[in-house]
Amino acid sequence: MNETIADLRRVAVTSIVLALVLGGGAVWLISVMHPWAYILAVVLALGAATALWVAIWAPRRLGGIEQLYTDGALVPAVVTGTRKRGLILLALIDVGKPGTAPQFALVTRKVKSLPGHKTEPGERVPSVSVRADRSPRPSTDSPQQFIPMPIAWATTDADVLARAVAAIAESEWKLLSDNIALADRVRQATNKRVILDPKTLPRNLQ
Repeated sequence: MNETIADLRRVAVTSIVLALVLGGGAVWLISVMHPWAYILAVVLALGAATALWVAIWAPRRLGGIEQLYTDGALVPAVVTGTRKRGLILLALIDVGKPGTAPQFALVTRKVKSLPGHKTEPGERVPSVSVRADRSPRPSTDSPQQFIPMPIAWATTDADVLARAVAAIAESEWKLLSDNIALADRVRQATNKRVILDPKTLPRNLQ
């Protein structure tokens, strides 16, 4: 199962439930027929409309699965450890905005399963980068928000995974392996990422 799509579906379902609850509350307040109730009803109605908009927008935010893999850049990710309900990945992703110099960062993501992969630390997990924020009008010049999406969620074909691993420079895999110990720091950082100093990057990324 592609967990990126599953996460968006959960957001949509939660938003629909919230919209129904807020909408029901607004209807009840209107039935009370008091001035203060009308004001609260309007507030709840606006909240219900917002939740409904999120429910419609969330599934469309990323597009189809095939589009995600086609549009995303191939990036390296490695298993850093296990957790109660899955694994933790550490990825190397260019989070710079289009038209600007590359800005590489270490990014973490929690996943429930990795078909076709081992669960031991250091396991190489070829992935594609997916924008977590698909706002059509970015308001700042800050780095974009990306998450790694394992290719294994689309296929468990060993040959396909092996070719994807080989397509990524060995220096990039080594950089991740050398920084597995930083995974906890990255997880605690803002947006679950740590921007890397260009001087510490392999030559092919400088």
